[in-house]
Amino acid sequence: MTITALDPDFRVDHHLDGDHDHALAEDVLDGLTRPFKELPPKYFYDARGSELFEQICELPEYYPTRAEREILATNAADIVARTGATELVELGSGYATKTRVLLDAMRDAGALERYTAFDVSETTVLACGDQLTREYAGLRFHGVVGDFDRHLDTIPSPDGPRIVAFLGGTIGNFLPGSRRRFLRGLSDLLGPDGYLLLGTDLVKAPDVLEAAYNDSAGVTAAFNRNVLSVVNARLGADFDVDLFEHVAFYDRTREWIEMRLRARAACTVTVPALGLRVAFAAREELRTEISAKFAPARLRDDLAAAGLDLETTYRDRERRFGVSLSRVAR
Repeated sequence: MTITALDPDFRVDHHLDGDHDHALAEDVLDGLTRPFKELPPKYFYDARGSELFEQICELPEYYPTRAEREILATNAADIVARTGATELVELGSGYATKTRVLLDAMRDAGALERYTAFDVSETTVLACGDQLTREYAGLRFHGVVGDFDRHLDTIPSPDGPRIVAFLGGTIGNFLPGSRRRFLRGLSDLLGPDGYLLLGTDLVKAPDVLEAAYNDSAGVTAAFNRNVLSVVNARLGADFDVDLFEHVAFYDRTREWIEMRLRARAACTVTVPALGLRVAFAAREELRTEISAKFAPARLRDDLAAAGLDLETTYRDRERRFGVSLSRVAR
């Protein structure tokens, strides 16, 4: 771990030294040697992937970002009043663009003391902290550069009521068992007076869901294929990115969107860093993401399995997306 401390109220802990590529190597070896091949969606997000996702968020077909913004803008004051929070912890914080309205509401209530940003990019965390401490007088900033799977326990303990925010519907990327384990980890961060603020995409008409992941401009397709570029760049693999086509569909039984990459022709991929050769048959598919959609019962049951009580769910005007508040069951 390295620590960047620019002043007593500005601290950044870095937990990815030496093991970030090792984790990628393990995940790629595991995923590409399964009977049905897959890669974890967290590896979409190198600099290019992050840029493409920012473009996706502004596409007309992609409603989740706009719907979540609407919910937070409409309900920020109520969220702050309900929770009495003095600290906001944001997982996958980026530049805190989603949560400025919450920070504003906390400041306006005279409650804002600390913001903790958790993200995989140290550059992003440092830039976020610099910007926020300029905008919010007296704000204490604590950045944590790490991986959801390994470093949640490095987030500092609460020193007052806190909100832990996990937004964007990212919780839907976890398979059901992993999702509940992850939520149990989040419940450990809350403390006795904390709340989890969770963004979830809602079950709705399949055509609306599928359009959001098959945009007419092809940005999501480029984003999907970018995971192969990441493996090429970091592990020396030789995926022919253009040989793989984007596939996204709604699984009505499991109630999730599934994204895949389909080989247009038979090919063999080598990953020198792993001593691995992987054959793809023509039209064979590689899963890159699931994105679960939530009905009320699924959300309530997942939270309960993690020891959390659902207090309320805010929805946008068209009821496409939900942001819920929950706390440790008493």
